[in-house]
Amino acid sequence: MTDHPVKTAYTFETIQKGAEYSNTRFISDDDVALFAQVTGDDNPIHLDNEYARTTRFGDCIVHAVFLLGLISKVLGRDFPGPGSVAVTISCRFLRPVPVNSHVRVDVKIVEKLEARRLVRAKTYVYLEGNRMAVAGEVTFMAPGEVL
Repeated sequence: MTDHPVKTAYTFETIQKGAEYSNTRFISDDDVALFAQVTGDDNPIHLDNEYARTTRFGDCIVHAVFLLGLISKVLGRDFPGPGSVAVTISCRFLRPVPVNSHVRVDVKIVEKLEARRLVRAKTYVYLEGNRMAVAGEVTFMAPGEVL
């Protein structure tokens, strides 16, 4: 396990409706192969270039759930940060993401649900050229104030 310094998170009290965060990431062959190994999803559409060339995609594509993992990483490490916990995630996969691509994950806070102390956000994953690959929504528990 890699040792990451814990950064200060936005709390339920400090996170604001309309707040936005973006993070970019390159997804390599090695990333996809490791994800396949960890999950057991070794579908050749993700790993075998020869096979992928015979499909409608013409190249290996990133696992859709890998992309959700990038959204989870943003929520748990970057914005709002350590201590946040996803409650629901829903999304639509709009286009495949080729392996060896740069992607951008965007999160925008759309609502604070005061009664349950939950936050609702829109989430997106874009390919280079601002082509949307994933559009969705997440409800999460933001970190509380440290006592």
